[in-house]
Amino acid sequence: MQYEIGKEYSTKAEHIAKADLCSDRVLHYCDSLQKVHEFYSCKNDENNRYCEIEVLGEEVTDGEKYGSNHIKIIREILGEELEILKGHTQGNTGLFNSGYRNSGHYNSGHYNSGHYNSGHRNSGHYNSGDWNSGIFNSCDHSNGAFCNRENEDIRIFNTPSGMSYGEFAKSTYYAAICSSAFRLTEWVEYTAEEKKKDKKKALAGGYLKEYSYKEACAIWWNGMSDDNRATIKSMPNFDADVFEDITGIKI
Repeated sequence: MQYEIGKEYSTKAEHIAKADLCSDRVLHYCDSLQKVHEFYSCKNDENNRYCEIEVLGEEVTDGEKYGSNHIKIIREILGEELEILKGHTQGNTGLFNSGYRNSGHYNSGHYNSGHYNSGHRNSGHYNSGDWNSGIFNSCDHSNGAFCNRENEDIRIFNTPSGMSYGEFAKSTYYAAICSSAFRLTEWVEYTAEEKKKDKKKALAGGYLKEYSYKEACAIWWNGMSDDNRATIKSMPNFDADVFEDITGIKI
């Protein structure tokens, strides 16, 4: 069936019941964009159009989808209004978030890449704690499932360390790791001479230089003090071969 804005549509059914939801006796719709997303993706939807309707006939529902034997297409929802309905506000790129800067969906917390989190910075799903990569955790820093205490024995260099992640984050080891910047990209300003010779460079001002992972590791390692390097080498279970395999740095 093809719809047009401003027109009415009817199935001609005189009376409808809940059982008719899965039949052509009703015209289907949802009461929110979130419900629409349960049936059709609202994220990558360049070819989808969304409209507000008016129910003119009888209505039946199962709580998720609705149906009526007579509706009218009122208007199409576009632009900023549609983005707000999707939750694309406060830096969110995911759908239906009430927090900010979420790339996942249905989060009330912030900076989540997973879905349905009320905590912050989760890459897993259904977490009420923070920094979880697992699911259904009410604690922080868990990569498991249904945990209410954070991991108490994280692996360092592939071996149990006897430390929780919270303890590690407060340790001198973590401070040493963070003492030097780790950057995979860096903004490089063109010189005055380069800008003078090339109008495009003058307009751009500079360029984003990219480093490979191991190039960035070398810059990070060379940028820290001898004391901080020694602290890293004193970490529990330190393994020079593993360190070299990951960073490219031979110790």
